[in-house]
Formats: sequence, C-alpha cells, structure tokens
Amino acid sequence: MTGHPRTGLEIATGFTMLSSDRDADTSSPSIEPVTEAAVDAAQSMKESAEESLPKMAARVEHWFDLSMDWFDDRPLMAHLAAIALILLGAFAAYLFVRILLGPLVRRLASRFPDGPLPHLFSARLNSTAAWVAGAMVAWGLTPTLTWLDDAVRRMVENVGGALFSLLMAKALTHLISGLNSYYQSRRSANQRSITSFVQLAQLIVWIIGAIFAVGFLIDRSPLVLLSGLGALAAVLLLVFRDTILSLVAAVQASSYDLVRVGDWITAPKFGADGDVLEIGLNVVTVQNFDKTITSIPTYKLVDESFTNWRGMTESGARRIRRSLLIDLQSVRFLDDAEIERFGHLATIAAYIAGKRQDLEKANAAADDAAQQLAAREGVSSIEPQRRRLTNLGTFRAYAERYLVARDDIRKDFTLMVRQLAPTSDGLPLELYCFTATTNWIAYEGIQSDIFDHLIAMTDEFGLRLVQNFEYDVPSLDTGRPLRPAADAGTDAVD
Repeated sequence: MTGHPRTGLEIATGFTMLSSDRDADTSSPSIEPVTEAAVDAAQSMKESAEESLPKMAARVEHWFDLSMDWFDDRPLMAHLAAIALILLGAFAAYLFVRILLGPLVRRLASRFPDGPLPHLFSARLNSTAAWVAGAMVAWGLTPTLTWLDDAVRRMVENVGGALFSLLMAKALTHLISGLNSYYQSRRSANQRSITSFVQLAQLIVWIIGAIFAVGFLIDRSPLVLLSGLGALAAVLLLVFRDTILSLVAAVQASSYDLVRVGDWITAPKFGADGDVLEIGLNVVTVQNFDKTITSIPTYKLVDESFTNWRGMTESGARRIRRSLLIDLQSVRFLDDAEIERFGHLATIAAYIAGKRQDLEKANAAADDAAQQLAAREGVSSIEPQRRRLTNLGTFRAYAERYLVARDDIRKDFTLMVRQLAPTSDGLPLELYCFTATTNWIAYEGIQSDIFDHLIAMTDEFGLRLVQNFEYDVPSLDTGRPLRPAADAGTDAVD
C-alpha cells in the first residue's frame, strides 16, 4: 500500500513544534537566569533532539507503511482490525462515562438534594449515557478508517448511526422520566398529574429515534420517511386510535381537574371503587379497597360517568344518610304519663316543655272556637279538634337533638331527621347529617353508634321497626324481646 507519507511528516512536524515550544519556554523572561553551563547543556540537548526527531519520524513512517502493505495483501485482516479498533474506541468511551464521568456527575448532583439534578442523573441514565458515548465514538471513528472498502465503511457507519439514534432516544426518555420524578416529589404533584404528557413525550421521542434509525439503515434521509408518513395516516389513526383518544381525554381531565392521583373514585361500570394510583396516557390505574387493581381506559373514564369523592375529603366531613323503617301500626298518641316521663329526659326536656306550652295555647284556642261554634249552631257542645303529641314526632325530635349533642357530628352542615313517603315496608325515618371525619373506620363506628342507640330507643317511645318476617308482638309494656311467630307457635305446642 502506498500514499501514506503524510503520517511520518506529521509526526516529525509534531516533534519539531514541541521543540520550538521548549525554545520559547527557555527564552521566556519569567524564567530565572541560569548559568552558562546550563545554557550550553540545553543547546546540546536541542541539537541532539533535532537530529534524532527526523530519524524517529522516518522509522515510524516506515513501520506504518509496512503495516499498511501487510493489510493490503490481507483485506480480511484489515477489516477485522478496523472493527476491533472501532470496538476498542467504543469500549474505552463506555468505560470512561460509566466508571469516571457518570459517578462524578452523580456525586456533584447529590450535593443538591432538593433540586432536579439527583432525579435527572439517575443510575439508569448513567448506564444509557455510557452506551450513547460508545455508539457515538464508534459512529464518529468509522469515517477515519480510510483503508476500509467504501461499502463496508458505509455499512458500519449506518449501523452505528442507527444504534446511536436508538440509544439517544432511550437516554432522552430516561431524562424525561427524571423530570417526571422531580415533579412527583413536589407537593403540587397531586394537584396536576403529568404522567400522560410524559408518556406522550417519550412516545414522540421513540418515534423520532426509530425514524432516524430506519433512515440510517436504508441510507436515506429521515425527511424522505417523514414525507411518506402521509400515505400511512389512515393506518396510523387505526393503530394509535386509543392513544389519540386517551391523549384528548387526559388533556380534558387535566384542564377541568376531573381526577387527580390519590382521589377516591367510584366507576360501577368498570368495577372500580378505590384510590387513583396513576393517570397514564392509555389507562387510569385504580387500587380498589380490597387491594385489587382496576385499569380503566382514559378516554372511557371521561366518556362514562364516575363519582369523585375528592370534595368530601377536602371538606373534612362525610355524609350519613340512612333510614329506620317504622311500623305504621305502632304510631300513636302519647298519654299524660308518657309526656311526663319524656319531660325528664335531658335530651328532649326543653322540647317537651315548649310543646306543652304550644299545645295548651292551641287547645285553648280550639276550645274557644268549639264553644263559639256550638253557640252559633244552637247545640250544647262540640268536641274541639285538640292537638296531641305522637310517639313518632317525639322520637324524631329526640333523634335530631341526639345528633346535635354529639361532638362527632358537624353542626355547620345539613342536619335533619325527616320522614319519607310510606311504603309497604313501613315509614322511613331518615337521618341526614355529616360526621366530623372522613376516615372510613371512624365514620363507620360513628354511624353504628348512632343507629345502635336509636334502634334501642324505639321501644322506649312505643315504636316498632319493620322486619322482613312476621313477629308475635307482645305487649309493649312487658319490655320483652320480640320473637318470630314460628317460634311462638312451637312454644305454645310444647
């Protein structure tokens, strides 16, 4: 092989420039004065170097030409040596970034724990960056190996470029994940989830990386591939239909603040009842209260109806809305003895006293009206329409005041005990109030305590609750527990 004399000349020129630099350093005015003997020694060394440098350059050029001639006769070995040189350079770059540069950057980033650097320069990014450095060196080193055939060099260069494109795309996705990790570490992350946008950005990066990789492999410009995507638009719409719909749904959910990570949602159509773990580009992941996981397509969650309990959590109150089914046949008026007894209950003592005064005034007015009517009609007397207290109304007043007296019930929210329309199952007496906590266990405990007490108090007011089977009802004055009719019949036989 011929045509390589430049190598030796370049080496000789390099040594000559080094010698000139040394002369310049010697003549620098900043160096302290030296003796005449030292100057003579330096001059002698300079002359010796000037004589030896051309000989050394000629020797290096000679060995280089011999090597090239040897590879000219053995093209396979030349190609293998070139590939080995490329791999060696790539491996050196990989080790430099993986062992030296990467840990150094991560150590510097760890000095700022509250900033984004520790999240950006993660171990995964360090590993991928090392591969990117190796691929970049291999890709850049290939054109310098002039003794390779053009076809082989072009093939190696294209493969290296494709590998570099894919690894670069992977590194960028790790960088985007690092930004997302930093955002999730902030307090405002629960207000807006950017997971869907992160996944979309990663998808775009991978698509661009794939286009560049294919462009390198087929030795065509990526712009040519992009121009051909218009013909595949219909196919792409079908392939990425759910992704496009989910992207639009994710933007809507974020813009209108429909759902956040950590919200408790209920979507009966999808069997979801739990906390939102992640809002992704394609699916919303919900962890149900039984610890199962439900994945809901993002666009379907927006299209279909679902319940978000965030408002309840933020208000700090949780609603109780449950009814007691009262047997209509047990509703009656209270006698004087019962009114006197209820007047000594601290919960409704003021209520009974107020009702007594109201009833006395109303009944006195009713008596006067009846007497006037009797005088006009010319009869001796007319029975007045007198008002009386009922056991159901008194029990309803007791239940409402019992709720007001509890510290675990919010007074600044709606609180009432009301009657609903009677049904074949009885008269619903509904309690509507809000607890002072949203904790599920505490909420259930408060609700159970309330209904335990009220159910036990129904007998004190002479009321019966409706069951789904018939009872042999004893006298209310006995205070004995109710028994099913079938059991009562068996006892009679015995």
